[in-house]
Amino acid sequence: MQGIAVEESRKRWMECQGVKNWEGLIDPLDDTLRAQILSYARFVEAAYRCFDFDMSSPTYATCRNDIDSMLAQCGIGNHRYRVTKNLYATCTTSVPRWMERILNLASSPESSWIGYVAVCDDAEEISRLGHRRVVIAFRGTATAREWLENLRVILTPLSVDLATPLPDCSGDHRQPMVQRGLLSLYTSGGDGRQSLQDTIREEIREIVKRYGGKGEPALSITITGHSLGGALATLVAYDIVTQFGGHEAAVPLVTAVSFGGPRVGNGGFKRELEASGAKVLRIVNHDDPITKVPGFVFDDVAGLGVPAWLQKYAKYAAYAEVGKELRLSSKDRRLPHAKVMARSAINVATCHDLNTYLYLIETF
Repeated sequence: MQGIAVEESRKRWMECQGVKNWEGLIDPLDDTLRAQILSYARFVEAAYRCFDFDMSSPTYATCRNDIDSMLAQCGIGNHRYRVTKNLYATCTTSVPRWMERILNLASSPESSWIGYVAVCDDAEEISRLGHRRVVIAFRGTATAREWLENLRVILTPLSVDLATPLPDCSGDHRQPMVQRGLLSLYTSGGDGRQSLQDTIREEIREIVKRYGGKGEPALSITITGHSLGGALATLVAYDIVTQFGGHEAAVPLVTAVSFGGPRVGNGGFKRELEASGAKVLRIVNHDDPITKVPGFVFDDVAGLGVPAWLQKYAKYAAYAEVGKELRLSSKDRRLPHAKVMARSAINVATCHDLNTYLYLIETF
């Protein structure tokens, strides 16, 4: 009987991680999945709480808390998760000097703390979950330089290792491409730091080496984030699977959980992502405009019926929605206090706020 219970527990957590693309779990929202989504949102909350937003502070754009105590200080305690790595992202966008002064870029460092990696080390929690959970959590846009990266919305070709520039195959509309600023943020290094990509790859390699042996609990890797962090989560999930999923049996499932994330890539990227086996759950507030940018959504520019000369340029703004969508709405009449939420729906910041997403998930 115990063996059956263990197998059922394993089956359940894998379903909530998206092994069957959340079939039958979204509408109505399964309570176990709801609890899991909310738990990931708490990790994202911690990334926001730990970040130093004070531009006058000497520690601006860094983590305000010690790596050993940050989760406990943010309310994710009981020593169940251990932060193993701080994560930094580097912005490389250059602007004219007059714009640097207007945007006060001198006070905005190139590399900023953007999140962390945490591993579940608690035997009781591992038993309850049915596996050992690894969480990579990202905050959203916070610095002026990151806003500039957000504005680099033109799609750029994606290589296998993401960091190697590819030639532009203008005639191939199936070529995988992602947002230029997002890719740069992930693959660039600076301020004496290695790239976010290299840091994550090295850390996942160490985690798999340490916890992926025989007799160890199964591993799950979940990348989660809000806004810019949600887009990063999708890109990182794809990168981890393509780097480790094919030959690391200890990593059975890699999942991205995105809260209010903007679009990431084109139809070619969508196809590559699906073929890789990475699972993506996008939580979207219908009234949040950030989830509707950048670009426009067409899976195949060649099928738009536009002139061939225009296709060459249109493909750089033709994005595709990826993954499984959990669509919420601030105006949903089924929700308690729907009138209050409907009034706040006109406020872009409120609709995009992580706390709004938490409320909508709790009451969906």
